[in-house]
Amino acid sequence: MFKKIIALLGLFAFSHFQSTAQGNIHQASTEYQYPTDPLVKEKLETWRDQKFGMIIHWGLYAVPGIIESWELCSEDWISRDSTQTYDDYKKWYWGLNKKFNPTNFNPDQWASAAKDAGMKYVVFTTKHHDGFSMFDTKYSDFKISNGPFAQNPKADVAKYVFEAFRKQNFMIGAYFSKPDWHSEYFWWNRYATPDRNVNYDIRKNPWRWNKFKEFSYNQIQELMTGYGKMDILWLDGGWVRPLDTVTDEVRAWGAAIPAFSQEIDMPKIASMARKAQPGLLVVDRTVHGEYENYRTPEQSIPANKSDTPWESCITLGGAWGYVPNDNFKSSTKVIHSLIEVVAKGGSLLLGVGPQADGTLNDTQVSRLKEIGTWLNANGEAIYNTRTTDVYRDGETFFTKGKDNAIYALVRLPENQPIATTITWTGNVPAKGAKVQLLSEKTTVKWKAEGDKVTVTLPANFLKKYKNYPSLAFKY
Repeated sequence: MFKKIIALLGLFAFSHFQSTAQGNIHQASTEYQYPTDPLVKEKLETWRDQKFGMIIHWGLYAVPGIIESWELCSEDWISRDSTQTYDDYKKWYWGLNKKFNPTNFNPDQWASAAKDAGMKYVVFTTKHHDGFSMFDTKYSDFKISNGPFAQNPKADVAKYVFEAFRKQNFMIGAYFSKPDWHSEYFWWNRYATPDRNVNYDIRKNPWRWNKFKEFSYNQIQELMTGYGKMDILWLDGGWVRPLDTVTDEVRAWGAAIPAFSQEIDMPKIASMARKAQPGLLVVDRTVHGEYENYRTPEQSIPANKSDTPWESCITLGGAWGYVPNDNFKSSTKVIHSLIEVVAKGGSLLLGVGPQADGTLNDTQVSRLKEIGTWLNANGEAIYNTRTTDVYRDGETFFTKGKDNAIYALVRLPENQPIATTITWTGNVPAKGAKVQLLSEKTTVKWKAEGDKVTVTLPANFLKKYKNYPSLAFKY
């Protein structure tokens, strides 16, 4: 994932991140190509019903508590200790594999917390850009199962993460970074590493790049054939791509673009992966076309609805991975974002980073529980829904069930009393229709004046609830 993303023009900013000079802005694209494989189409519609998932970033970066592996990248926007040379920093970072010993690794805790939150699918980071594999790959020694954690019964971490989430009936996704900064076939130690790209000219060294393509294929094949049923292959590192797919969207990241392709043969990879996992969703992020089965705007929500498949991937805290004293969003803020994302046709993939010892902290668990409490009462307005023509009126958002029921989700101001009456414009209930308050499973009084709807809340509801995140009505 990219570090400290800010929203582009045309997107609503989600987080409290401050704008910084950096090159990792990933915007929501309008380009999309529907898959043609019937099994992929079926899986895609199943995924679109889930609406809420968890993405887990966990790797070497959790040991010092830094934001993923981006500090390995020598670009202008990267901040490091100025008293340490770049080479010394890299040696220190690579050496963290000798310290990463998560003896409290508890994937069942993660899966239970995600289930309690009302989540339905998971994407686990099997390898970030630093190349450190969180699975027992045969093609690299730089892996969790080759350090102090090697003798632990759960040393093949990804296997146990996926198993824990399968037991909770989650759709399973494997995040995999296309770039690998630890591989000699990507960052060759013959040359400096000035930026995120391959650091040699592929045209002059085709053998070396072909070895990297083979390495990438082999590692993805391991994940697709040795780790149980997979639903999603979620590929990050969108600068590793064919040169002819570089668009203004990619140029807007501000990163250097080589004069040659950094393609890894996605047709071959996708064919292999889907042979092993029929119907697999492939998400080659930002490389629009047949291998980007849904789009993934980051740390932001698109300004308008879209009925083509997409998800906003947004962090619970300020970072994708674990950092000390992170500032976690309130459950209300997450619920409000989930409502907006779903009303606009998307899904929310919430980023949660476990601590270096392998556990989620108490704040993460409690936030997720609070979100789940609301979804347990109001999830009918979220799951299995699609968009309506009028999807928003101020702080009221609308979704539609597959039985054509309309849901009005009213985002309430945080830490303020609930008003006695709620109003919205548009999506007026049919004359004589019953309007149900989902959380209470009770009908409420309503009236319409033209296209303005006014709902009166029951007195017992106002007494029972304080600081409720959102009201959901069905009609």
